[in-house]
This record gives sequence, C-alpha cells and structure tokens, in this order.
Amino acid sequence: MLIVRIKSLVILASLAVGCTSSFAASSFRPTPAKDCILASPIQSSASIGASVKPPFPPVQLDISVPIEPTLFPSGDFNYLVYELHFQNYTDESLKLQELEIVDVSRTPSRAVAAFTGSQLYERLLPIGADKIDDEHPIDGGKRAVALICLAFDNAVTIPDKLGHRMLVGDSVAEGPIIGTRHTKLNTLAPPVMGKDWVAANGPSLHSHHRTGLFVAGGVAHLSRRFAIDWKQKDEQGEMYYGDARDVRSYYSYDEKVFAVADATVVSAQDGLPDNIPRTAAGFNTAVSLTMENVAGNAVVLDIGDGQYAYYAHMKPGSIRVKAGEHVKRGDWLGQIGNSGDSRWPHLHFQVTTSPDILASEGLPFVIDHYRARDDNGVWQSRTNEYPIGDVAVEFVLDSITPLK
Repeated sequence: MLIVRIKSLVILASLAVGCTSSFAASSFRPTPAKDCILASPIQSSASIGASVKPPFPPVQLDISVPIEPTLFPSGDFNYLVYELHFQNYTDESLKLQELEIVDVSRTPSRAVAAFTGSQLYERLLPIGADKIDDEHPIDGGKRAVALICLAFDNAVTIPDKLGHRMLVGDSVAEGPIIGTRHTKLNTLAPPVMGKDWVAANGPSLHSHHRTGLFVAGGVAHLSRRFAIDWKQKDEQGEMYYGDARDVRSYYSYDEKVFAVADATVVSAQDGLPDNIPRTAAGFNTAVSLTMENVAGNAVVLDIGDGQYAYYAHMKPGSIRVKAGEHVKRGDWLGQIGNSGDSRWPHLHFQVTTSPDILASEGLPFVIDHYRARDDNGVWQSRTNEYPIGDVAVEFVLDSITPLK
C-alpha cells in the first residue's frame, strides 16, 4: 500500500562479514537483515558518553520514542525495530553527528551500537527539510526521525533497557531510556498457505511501510511498521504470467486468506472493485480513495491483548465473515484481490494497536511455522519467527494449521 513516502532513502550497503577464499558451507556466517546493524558492546573509551559530558544548559534537542520496541526473533538474530524523533527547540541549526545506543541494564552502562556519518544520515527522515547530513544540520524548529533496527546474536543477552545519546557539535544531548519488551509478542498462524510466497516490504529503509509516517486523528502514526505484503512470484521473480493489466494473471490473485488466531471479527468490508494493475501505462484506482476505503475489501480481527490483525486489498465478493462473528485459527476469511490503494494483487497484513489501518501503531508478531530460503538458496524450517528481509517463504499444510 502506497500512501505517504517521505523522501527516497539511499539503500545501505550490505554489512561486511569475515570470509575466506573457500565457499564451503562451513565458512558461511549469518548476517543481520538488510539495514539492521549488529549490536555488540563498544569499548567504553570509544564511547561518546565517556569523552563528552552533557553541557549546561542542556542541548535543546528533544529526543523521544513514540512507542517502545518489542524484541522478536528471525533467523539467527533477535531484532528491535523502533524510531527516535528529534525536535530542535531552538532557532539555530544543530549538527547531528553521532547517535549512540547504550545498555543501561548493566553497571556500568555500555554502548551497544553507534551510528555516524552515512550510517546515521541514511536512517534519518527529515521532516520539513530536504536532507540532514554532515553539511545540512537540523534547522531551528525542524524535526527528524531516525529509523532504528538493532540485531542481537542469539547467543548474547538482550538488554532490558536501552538509553540514547546524540553528539551535537561539541556537546551531548541525552535521550530517553526505553524497555525492549513493550507489548506481548503474539504467535500467529499464517494468513496464507502454499508455496512461492514472498514476505515483501517488511521493515527496511527502502520499504514504503517502514517510512510511511501518516497523520490520522491528529497524531503521526506508523501503523505499517511491521506490515507484510504477501505476494506470490515465480522462479524468475515475476508476479504474473500473461496480460499485466488483468488481475487474474497474477499468481496471488484469488488465493485464500485465513484467520491467524481465534478471534472476533471487528469489521468486514466488501463490494469494492478490483483495480487494473499498475503498468508502464500508468495507474488509477477503480474508485476515489478515502479514509474509509483505502484498505479496499478488508477484514479486521481482534486477536486479544489490545492487538488487531488487519487484512487489506481483498477480492470483491470473497469476504466470508461479518462483524461480531467469532472465528477459529485457520478459518477461511476470503481471497486476495486488488482493491483499495493496491497496485498489484497481494495481501497486505499487519498487526496494530487499534482496528484502524492508519490511526494505530504497528506491532511485531511471529508465525508459528514456515520455511524460508536463506541467502545461499537453502530452505530452512522456522518456528515462532517473524519473516524479516523480503524472504521467500512457503507454508506446508499440516495438523498445526487446520483449514476450513
């Protein structure tokens, strides 16, 4: 779903890993998902907290975290995904030079990650400015948002609390202390079934979901923080075969969609037409978009603990449930379409803090069982993990996931 895209971001280069001249499997070392930095203790002597003290008066840079993160596993790592908001409360420019994230669970505290130079600037979304970098400070009254993704090796202890510092010129601005397990991490069944799926547009610096800050109800939200666009592709990476303007040519179209948990149906909208898919000839939605129909034909489930599962862009006439009904995990809800703000047939799926697709905050979740293909093309079984990194995924029918 493409609604708001705040400035195009430069895609980060892959993190370097140690290697040898041998390509044997034994030399393979896993790396974090794209745009996520590996967190590890930094020598205290190299920490900005050890060399620069907070000034008086304090730097007038407000640093906040609208929603604290919740740790989730994927592959060989545990991840924290969240945002830092920076607001310049002066009428002068402030030069942002280095962001340091600190484990404050231990004594003495120790930095676990640092972002400087291009690593910092590529993660900053400037609000009200063209860019923020070494030559373009954050101007008086302006705002910026840092998109953070930390990866912790499975073997390390995850901090319970993290602190933040920003080097501003010759001074340090102190940021908030946050927890790392803010909400319940729900274990869900897959929303789709079968093979040839790609978990597209998950958290990364080039994903319109991750960068899609959107003001709804007077508040800036990031409801699509962990949203996944479930698409089917062939071995050549194509989404369709035949006429690109025919929704029926797309592999995802008409695929069944299933309840991810025992839940109550909050809403079920049907009757909106499919769009003609986007091609080089252009794109227009079948109906004018509003806040009420932007998700197209959609189902929202209350999965408990103040969390909601949202299914968007479904096929007209396919919705099989009504508001107020109770569904069981694995129940057939409808089929994939191309309605609402959708360019190509796919299932937009997200878990949020409210049943509104935009006026809510996106939450992480894990899927109970699936197989994912790693960077070496090897399929691996995954249990209770979130499929981060636009990975190829398949779901095998078994007794764990009954279908109705």
